[in-house]
Amino acid sequence: MSLDQQRINTFSKYNSRLGDLQDELKVRQQDKEYYDDLEMELELADEDDQVLYKQGEAFFHLKPKAALKSLKTDRKAIERDIRSLEKRVEECETGMNDLKVQLKAKFGNQINLDLNPEED
Repeated sequence: MSLDQQRINTFSKYNSRLGDLQDELKVRQQDKEYYDDLEMELELADEDDQVLYKQGEAFFHLKPKAALKSLKTDRKAIERDIRSLEKRVEECETGMNDLKVQLKAKFGNQINLDLNPEED
């Protein structure tokens, strides 16, 4: 396999991975928004009430204060996931841009290096 073909294949892999990462990032960002909304609701809840809090596949009855503490821990994990996904997206984009420059320099407009549909 030629070096040019390897570069094209690598670009394609980056492009596919980028789409998957962007999809996962959207899901995690939606999860974070949900947690942010839930946090506001828990802060307004009556301390004497109990709320159902889901951990894994199980639900637990917790006081709002305990649920809020657990929620903040869970939200921090989501925020770490988001930062990690954003870093991986950036790495893919950098790799693709480097390969795009190399391939366009050699092939000009004869090569189509369209990005995944989310980029349009």
